Amino acid sequence: MNELTIVRMNRYPIKGLSPEPLSTVNLRAGEGIPGDRLFGFARYNSGFDPLDPKPLEKDRFVVLLNEASLAGIQTKFDAQTQLLEIEAGKRTHRFKMREQKGQLEAANFLHSTLGLRDPEPPVFVSSYPHRFTDVSVVSQKMMNAISVLNLASVDALSRLLNVEIHPARFRANIELDGLPPFSELDSIGSTLAFGDVKLKMISRTKRCAATEVNPETAERDLRIPFLIRKHLGHMDMGVYAEVKDSGILNVGQHGKRSQ
Repeated sequence: MNELTIVRMNRYPIKGLSPEPLSTVNLRAGEGIPGDRLFGFARYNSGFDPLDPKPLEKDRFVVLLNEASLAGIQTKFDAQTQLLEIEAGKRTHRFKMREQKGQLEAANFLHSTLGLRDPEPPVFVSSYPHRFTDVSVVSQKMMNAISVLNLASVDALSRLLNVEIHPARFRANIELDGLPPFSELDSIGSTLAFGDVKLKMISRTKRCAATEVNPETAERDLRIPFLIRKHLGHMDMGVYAEVKDSGILNVGQHGKRSQ
Protein backbone atom coordinates (compact mmCIF):
# COMPACT_ATOMS: atom_id res chain seq x y z
CA MET A 1 0.00 0.00 0.00
CA ASN A 2 1.02 3.60 -0.55
CA GLU A 3 -0.18 6.73 1.25
CA LEU A 4 -1.47 9.06 -1.41
CA THR A 5 -2.39 12.73 -1.45
CA ILE A 6 -4.67 14.54 -3.88
CA VAL A 7 -2.64 17.57 -4.95
CA ARG A 8 -4.91 19.06 -7.60
CA MET A 9 -8.27 18.44 -9.25
CA ASN A 10 -9.67 19.91 -12.45
CA ARG A 11 -12.60 19.58 -14.75
CA TYR A 12 -12.79 20.78 -18.32
CA PRO A 13 -16.32 22.12 -18.90
CA ILE A 14 -15.67 22.63 -22.62
CA LYS A 15 -13.47 20.11 -24.39
CA GLY A 16 -10.16 21.66 -25.44
CA LEU A 17 -10.57 24.87 -23.44
CA SER A 18 -9.22 25.90 -20.02
CA PRO A 19 -9.51 23.78 -16.88
CA GLU A 20 -11.68 24.72 -13.91
CA PRO A 21 -9.85 24.02 -10.64
CA LEU A 22 -11.84 22.08 -8.05
CA SER A 23 -11.30 21.97 -4.31
CA THR A 24 -13.96 19.32 -3.76
CA VAL A 25 -15.98 17.00 -5.98
CA ASN A 26 -18.88 14.64 -5.35
CA LEU A 27 -18.42 11.45 -7.34
CA ARG A 28 -21.03 8.85 -8.19
CA ALA A 29 -20.31 5.25 -9.11
CA GLY A 30 -20.02 4.73 -12.85
CA GLU A 31 -19.96 8.45 -13.64
CA GLY A 32 -17.21 10.91 -14.45
CA ILE A 33 -16.29 14.22 -12.86
CA PRO A 34 -19.53 16.26 -12.70
CA GLY A 35 -19.52 18.88 -15.44
CA ASP A 36 -16.42 17.49 -17.16
CA ARG A 37 -16.33 17.76 -20.97
CA LEU A 38 -20.08 18.02 -21.42
CA PHE A 39 -19.63 20.72 -24.07
CA GLY A 40 -17.40 21.10 -27.08
CA PHE A 41 -16.75 23.05 -30.25
CA ALA A 42 -17.23 20.54 -33.07
CA ARG A 43 -15.24 21.35 -36.19
CA TYR A 44 -16.85 22.04 -39.53
CA ASN A 45 -18.50 18.92 -40.93
CA SER A 46 -17.69 16.91 -37.79
CA GLY A 47 -20.74 14.69 -38.14
CA PHE A 48 -21.87 15.16 -34.54
CA ASP A 49 -25.64 14.99 -34.09
CA PRO A 50 -26.88 16.28 -30.68
CA LEU A 51 -30.13 14.35 -31.14
CA ASP A 52 -28.26 11.10 -31.73
CA PRO A 53 -24.85 11.57 -30.10
CA LYS A 54 -22.11 9.19 -31.13
CA PRO A 55 -18.51 9.35 -29.92
CA LEU A 56 -16.13 11.01 -32.35
CA GLU A 57 -12.35 11.09 -32.56
CA LYS A 58 -10.79 14.04 -30.73
CA ASP A 59 -9.61 15.70 -33.95
CA ARG A 60 -13.24 16.40 -34.87
CA PHE A 61 -13.22 19.08 -32.19
CA VAL A 62 -11.27 22.27 -31.54
CA VAL A 63 -8.50 20.85 -29.36
CA LEU A 64 -4.79 21.29 -28.63
CA LEU A 65 -3.97 18.27 -30.77
CA ASN A 66 -4.41 20.51 -33.83
CA GLU A 67 -4.48 24.04 -32.39
CA ALA A 68 -1.51 24.90 -30.16
CA SER A 69 -2.78 28.49 -30.00
CA LEU A 70 -5.63 27.29 -27.76
CA ALA A 71 -3.12 27.33 -24.89
CA GLY A 72 -2.70 31.06 -25.47
CA ILE A 73 -6.26 31.92 -24.48
CA GLN A 74 -7.85 31.55 -21.06
CA THR A 75 -11.50 30.63 -20.72
CA LYS A 76 -14.10 30.42 -17.98
CA PHE A 77 -17.45 28.73 -18.43
CA ASP A 78 -20.31 28.87 -15.94
CA ALA A 79 -22.34 25.74 -16.56
CA GLN A 80 -25.35 27.19 -14.72
CA THR A 81 -25.65 30.46 -16.62
CA GLN A 82 -23.71 29.16 -19.65
CA LEU A 83 -21.72 32.38 -19.80
CA LEU A 84 -18.41 31.84 -21.58
CA GLU A 85 -15.53 34.24 -20.99
CA ILE A 86 -12.52 34.17 -23.30
CA GLU A 87 -9.44 36.18 -22.38
CA ALA A 88 -7.29 36.87 -25.41
CA GLY A 89 -4.96 39.75 -26.18
CA LYS A 90 -5.44 41.23 -22.69
CA ARG A 91 -9.18 41.59 -23.35
CA THR A 92 -12.04 39.54 -21.97
CA HIS A 93 -14.85 38.64 -24.35
CA ARG A 94 -18.17 37.34 -23.02
CA PHE A 95 -20.64 35.13 -24.84
CA LYS A 96 -24.11 34.01 -23.72
CA MET A 97 -24.02 30.39 -24.76
CA ARG A 98 -27.67 29.72 -23.92
CA GLU A 99 -28.51 31.83 -26.96
CA GLN A 100 -27.80 30.86 -30.55
CA LYS A 101 -26.44 34.35 -31.17
CA GLY A 102 -23.88 33.91 -28.41
CA GLN A 103 -22.88 30.47 -29.68
CA LEU A 104 -22.33 31.81 -33.19
CA GLU A 105 -20.34 34.79 -31.92
CA ALA A 106 -18.12 32.57 -29.78
CA ALA A 107 -17.56 30.14 -32.66
CA ASN A 108 -16.67 32.99 -35.01
CA PHE A 109 -14.32 34.45 -32.41
CA LEU A 110 -12.45 31.16 -32.02
CA HIS A 111 -12.36 30.62 -35.78
CA SER A 112 -10.74 34.03 -36.26
CA THR A 113 -8.52 34.17 -33.16
CA LEU A 114 -7.12 30.66 -33.58
CA GLY A 115 -6.84 30.95 -37.34
CA LEU A 116 -8.75 27.72 -37.91
CA ARG A 117 -8.26 26.37 -41.42
CA ASP A 118 -11.80 25.02 -41.67
CA PRO A 119 -13.99 26.75 -44.27
CA GLU A 120 -16.63 27.51 -41.63
CA PRO A 121 -16.56 28.20 -37.86
CA PRO A 122 -17.04 25.33 -35.40
CA VAL A 123 -20.38 24.54 -33.77
CA PHE A 124 -20.99 24.64 -30.01
CA VAL A 125 -22.45 21.25 -29.09
CA SER A 126 -23.71 19.31 -26.09
CA SER A 127 -25.95 16.32 -25.50
CA TYR A 128 -26.11 15.46 -21.80
CA PRO A 129 -25.08 12.95 -20.46
CA HIS A 130 -22.75 12.43 -23.44
CA ARG A 131 -19.16 13.39 -22.62
CA PHE A 132 -16.57 14.52 -25.13
CA THR A 133 -13.70 12.60 -23.53
CA ASP A 134 -10.81 11.41 -25.69
CA VAL A 135 -11.63 7.77 -24.95
CA SER A 136 -15.38 8.05 -25.45
CA VAL A 137 -14.88 6.12 -28.71
CA VAL A 138 -13.72 3.07 -26.73
CA SER A 139 -16.82 2.42 -24.62
CA GLN A 140 -19.50 3.96 -22.43
CA LYS A 141 -17.43 3.06 -19.36
CA MET A 142 -14.38 4.81 -20.76
CA MET A 143 -16.47 7.86 -21.68
CA ASN A 144 -17.12 8.27 -17.95
CA ALA A 145 -13.60 7.41 -16.80
CA ILE A 146 -11.56 9.90 -14.78
CA SER A 147 -8.01 10.75 -15.79
CA VAL A 148 -5.45 10.37 -13.01
CA LEU A 149 -1.87 11.67 -13.16
CA ASN A 150 0.98 10.53 -10.93
CA LEU A 151 3.11 13.63 -10.32
CA ALA A 152 6.13 11.48 -9.48
CA SER A 153 6.02 10.12 -13.03
CA VAL A 154 6.01 13.65 -14.46
CA ASP A 155 8.96 14.58 -12.22
CA ALA A 156 10.84 11.44 -13.29
CA LEU A 157 10.27 12.25 -16.96
CA SER A 158 11.48 15.81 -16.34
CA ARG A 159 14.71 14.50 -14.85
CA LEU A 160 15.10 11.98 -17.66
CA LEU A 161 14.79 14.70 -20.31
CA ASN A 162 16.57 17.36 -18.21
CA VAL A 163 13.73 19.84 -18.76
CA GLU A 164 10.85 20.99 -16.59
CA ILE A 165 7.55 19.46 -17.69
CA HIS A 166 4.39 21.12 -16.41
CA PRO A 167 1.71 18.62 -15.30
CA ALA A 168 -0.90 20.81 -17.03
CA ARG A 169 0.31 19.38 -20.35
CA PHE A 170 -1.57 16.19 -19.48
CA ARG A 171 -4.95 17.81 -18.65
CA ALA A 172 -5.77 15.33 -15.89
CA ASN A 173 -8.80 15.39 -13.62
CA ILE A 174 -6.84 14.29 -10.54
CA GLU A 175 -3.14 14.78 -9.81
CA LEU A 176 -1.63 12.60 -7.07
CA ASP A 177 1.47 12.42 -4.92
CA GLY A 178 2.64 9.30 -3.12
CA LEU A 179 3.01 6.69 -5.85
CA PRO A 180 6.44 5.57 -7.07
CA PRO A 181 7.27 6.89 -10.55
CA PHE A 182 5.44 5.04 -13.32
CA SER A 183 4.08 2.42 -10.89
CA GLU A 184 0.53 3.34 -11.90
CA LEU A 185 1.18 2.02 -15.39
CA ASP A 186 1.69 -1.49 -14.02
CA SER A 187 -1.19 -1.24 -11.55
CA ILE A 188 -4.18 -1.60 -13.85
CA GLY A 189 -6.89 -3.37 -11.87
CA SER A 190 -5.71 -1.87 -8.58
CA THR A 191 -7.84 0.51 -6.52
CA LEU A 192 -7.20 4.02 -5.24
CA ALA A 193 -9.20 4.58 -2.05
CA PHE A 194 -9.96 8.01 -0.59
CA GLY A 195 -12.44 7.72 2.25
CA ASP A 196 -15.64 6.30 0.76
CA VAL A 197 -14.44 6.81 -2.81
CA LYS A 198 -12.95 3.86 -4.64
CA LEU A 199 -11.31 4.44 -8.02
CA LYS A 200 -10.37 1.38 -10.04
CA MET A 201 -7.55 1.93 -12.51
CA ILE A 202 -8.78 0.46 -15.79
CA SER A 203 -6.46 1.67 -18.55
CA ARG A 204 -3.16 3.39 -19.22
CA THR A 205 -3.39 6.79 -20.91
CA LYS A 206 -1.69 6.85 -24.30
CA ARG A 207 -0.51 10.38 -25.06
CA CYS A 208 -0.95 12.36 -28.26
CA ALA A 209 0.51 15.50 -29.81
CA ALA A 210 -1.61 17.74 -27.53
CA THR A 211 1.05 17.19 -24.84
CA GLU A 212 3.67 18.77 -27.10
CA VAL A 213 2.15 22.17 -26.37
CA ASN A 214 3.66 24.19 -23.55
CA PRO A 215 0.67 25.43 -21.50
CA GLU A 216 2.53 28.62 -20.59
CA THR A 217 3.92 29.64 -24.00
CA ALA A 218 1.35 27.99 -26.33
CA GLU A 219 4.24 26.62 -28.40
CA ARG A 220 5.04 23.05 -29.42
CA ASP A 221 8.37 22.72 -27.70
CA LEU A 222 8.61 19.07 -26.61
CA ARG A 223 7.71 15.96 -28.59
CA ILE A 224 6.34 14.28 -25.49
CA PRO A 225 4.87 11.10 -27.04
CA PHE A 226 8.02 10.53 -29.13
CA LEU A 227 10.30 11.16 -26.14
CA ILE A 228 8.35 8.87 -23.82
CA ARG A 229 8.50 6.11 -26.41
CA LYS A 230 12.20 6.73 -27.06
CA HIS A 231 13.17 6.51 -23.39
CA LEU A 232 10.51 4.23 -21.92
CA GLY A 233 9.31 2.12 -24.83
CA HIS A 234 5.68 3.26 -24.77
CA MET A 235 3.65 6.47 -25.07
CA ASP A 236 1.77 6.33 -21.76
CA MET A 237 1.51 8.84 -18.93
CA GLY A 238 -1.21 8.50 -16.30
CA VAL A 239 -4.21 6.20 -16.13
CA TYR A 240 -7.96 6.21 -16.50
CA ALA A 241 -9.99 5.19 -13.48
CA GLU A 242 -13.59 4.10 -13.00
CA VAL A 243 -15.56 5.32 -9.98
CA LYS A 244 -16.57 2.11 -8.22
CA ASP A 245 -17.82 3.59 -4.93
CA SER A 246 -19.41 7.04 -4.56
CA GLY A 247 -18.27 9.78 -2.21
CA ILE A 248 -16.58 13.15 -1.88
CA LEU A 249 -12.99 13.94 -2.81
CA ASN A 250 -11.07 16.97 -1.52
CA VAL A 251 -7.74 18.50 -2.47
CA GLY A 252 -5.27 17.52 0.25
CA GLN A 253 -7.17 14.33 1.07
CA HIS A 254 -5.09 11.25 1.85
CA GLY A 255 -5.72 7.77 0.57
CA LYS A 256 -4.09 4.52 -0.36
CA ARG A 257 -3.57 2.13 -3.23
CA SER A 258 -4.57 -1.48 -2.84
CA GLN A 259 -5.00 -4.53 -5.04
